Amino acid sequence: MDADPRTLVHVRDADPDRDGHACAEIYAPYVADTAFTFEYEAPSAHEMTRRIAAAYVWLMAERDGVPIGYAYGGRHQARAAYRWAADVSVYVDREHRSAGAGRALYTQLFERLRGAGLWTLCAGVTQPNAASDGLHRAMGFVQVGTYRRIGWKDGAWHDVLWWQLDLHPGEPGPPPPELDLRRR
Repeated sequence: MDADPRTLVHVRDADPDRDGHACAEIYAPYVADTAFTFEYEAPSAHEMTRRIAAAYVWLMAERDGVPIGYAYGGRHQARAAYRWAADVSVYVDREHRSAGAGRALYTQLFERLRGAGLWTLCAGVTQPNAASDGLHRAMGFVQVGTYRRIGWKDGAWHDVLWWQLDLHPGEPGPPPPELDLRRR
């Protein structure tokens, strides 16, 4: 994939064998220091390797060859009628936030998921999280609902605001009968 000249961020496909450790390092502070994720224990590099391999698409952002963030899309729900929807997430190393990496990752992720035949993207954002809400709004997501007091972390209840993005606005369908979610 190409470097984004606006941010000097290079976005590429994640390699499960190579990127598990970097993803674990990027994600660990979110687990330890925030309620943005409801995990209590930071996953190991081995677990992140497994997650990379299981995702529909998992992308890495690098600056000067150093991993600074990742984004992925995966199954929304197991039932067949949901197969054209995916849940998406993006995580950027704290030192590189607000520098365009999240937008660069999401832009390429959405192109890949649209090209695979997906129709709808969903993102859950633990509240409060103004930066993530702003990114999702800027990427064209609309708010579709809130799970109130759904997660307990750091001594408090947290809401999760749900966002949705239509990858084919104005197109009534039907979606393609099959999806091409093979890793490329």
